[in-house]
Amino acid sequence: MPSIKFLKKEINNSIGEIIEDVYTWQLSNPDADLKKSDLIIDKAISVFDDLILKIHKYRKEGKNNRFQLIKEDLNSAIVELNDSLSKLS
Repeated sequence: MPSIKFLKKEINNSIGEIIEDVYTWQLSNPDADLKKSDLIIDKAISVFDDLILKIHKYRKEGKNNRFQLIKEDLNSAIVELNDSLSKLS
């Protein structure tokens, strides 16, 4: 992992992209029930918060080798959120 700063940017960009995709879906489907899509946004924000908290926790503990696990958590969360978004259609 090159740096913590890079990991934070990657988390921010990935989660932000999911949220943008949900907003795009909402705009293209104005007659749809938006409660399910709002839940995806809430879940994305929750994932973001959890991953950032893990970064700060591991950095304080000096466990830099755990950052790869955070990256894996991010990837699995992105897949899960994308699956939820695809089920909306």
